Amino acid sequence: MKLLFLYMLTVVSRFHQFASLSRFVPKRVSSFHALGATRNTSSHTLSPPPPSASATSQTVGEMSNYLAPPELPKPAHVDRDSALGRKFGKEVVNYFGSSPLNRLSFLREDHDFVAGAFAHPSTKFIAYKNLSPLIDSPTEIHYVTWEDLKSILPENPWAKPEKEIIDGFDSSKAEPQLVFLGLDETDKDGYTFKNYTGSPHFAIDVTPKKQYQQAAEDLSKKWLDSGLKFVEGMRAMNFPALVAAEYAQGRHYLDWNARNTYCGTCGHKTLSVNAGAKRVCPPKDQSEDPPERDACSTRTTLSNLTFPRTDPTIIVAVLSHDSKRLLLGRQKRWPPYWFSTLAGFIEPAESVEDAVRREVWEESGVVLSRVLIHSTQPWPYPANLMIGAIAQVASPEDEKIKLDNDPELEMAKWFELDEIKEALENGVSSLGEAAPSGYKEGNLRLPPRTAIANQLISSVVEGGFLEGVTPLATKSNM
Repeated sequence: MKLLFLYMLTVVSRFHQFASLSRFVPKRVSSFHALGATRNTSSHTLSPPPPSASATSQTVGEMSNYLAPPELPKPAHVDRDSALGRKFGKEVVNYFGSSPLNRLSFLREDHDFVAGAFAHPSTKFIAYKNLSPLIDSPTEIHYVTWEDLKSILPENPWAKPEKEIIDGFDSSKAEPQLVFLGLDETDKDGYTFKNYTGSPHFAIDVTPKKQYQQAAEDLSKKWLDSGLKFVEGMRAMNFPALVAAEYAQGRHYLDWNARNTYCGTCGHKTLSVNAGAKRVCPPKDQSEDPPERDACSTRTTLSNLTFPRTDPTIIVAVLSHDSKRLLLGRQKRWPPYWFSTLAGFIEPAESVEDAVRREVWEESGVVLSRVLIHSTQPWPYPANLMIGAIAQVASPEDEKIKLDNDPELEMAKWFELDEIKEALENGVSSLGEAAPSGYKEGNLRLPPRTAIANQLISSVVEGGFLEGVTPLATKSNM
């Protein structure tokens, strides 16, 4: 398994992600939910913190420097007391988590609900092209309406019952993939269904396909000519936390749908149902003669081929036996002095705890004893759930580093907690970014706050989760 190969590539610099966006600048001061942002109803955007007055004339490099890291989500129900909260402290929430939308997953197969949600005037769509979202600026998603999309989506896809859609399936026809994300229940004037009210949010894939290629290309050109942009580069890491969670959900579902257009059992084309959250292998295909297909087991059993997959991955901060040091590793291609926590995929029929112990031993030779789950992070690149853990070795003998099992790491090293604390204060950056202004050359560098690795490392020195375990956490009042 690769140390954060799917993850630490994730914290690529904002400079690389938005190098071509130098003409974009963040807009107004506003707030949304717990982050304090409000919706700009005229342009369907979420507004970020304001730039400096001279932002419009800044270079790309200058712009990447003033784009401050987004705030992290607030824990759910943080104002409600509980015995678990008193014992273990407040919940740790990571970037891409804590979506503000009510997913209402049990209503996805209700076509009356979904059809009404799709057509409601308050409905907002995040448009993705090749999985990159349409934006106003590096920190602002641009929401579109059905009116904006009618050139490629003239009819309500849920106007017919699901059974009728499946019976009439024709694999030669195609329309843009849609996914219902949920209701924004802060909009009290939005769509009402039974006892649920809010503005519906959808994700839509506007990537051109041969059935609607020209219409999709014309639509994208119209948006680009108006000053909008699709995020360039693989990852978007600068949206406000709640918007990032919505973006991640849409990207994850659209990517899964795009990868599963053929049945993994019989090889026939599949059909998206349940508002984009399930795919079926229809028994008939009207493009064939005769239309009847051979039997497929996915139609008769509960099949994991028809539902979105999430690949679990562990990531762990490892404490020394005396709780005074932390194990970190680095790959050769990373910037000098840049280290992170160890990580890897969970294998089939393997517990989280066993995966943590195996990955750490394979990559560093260190033998672990106790493993505790700290927090998790959805990771839509393409479909991972990062399961963050804190682990500890039992004796000095178990701390010996050996890199001859898995040759992935260039180096693994135990760092004193004071050095970790200093790096958190002055050495945090994304992989492609320059070190912060307070950084001293030769000191340790660490991942940014939007990475769960940073949260795990911070828990070692900031108290709360490890209160009474490590010296710095015990002394900390944070």
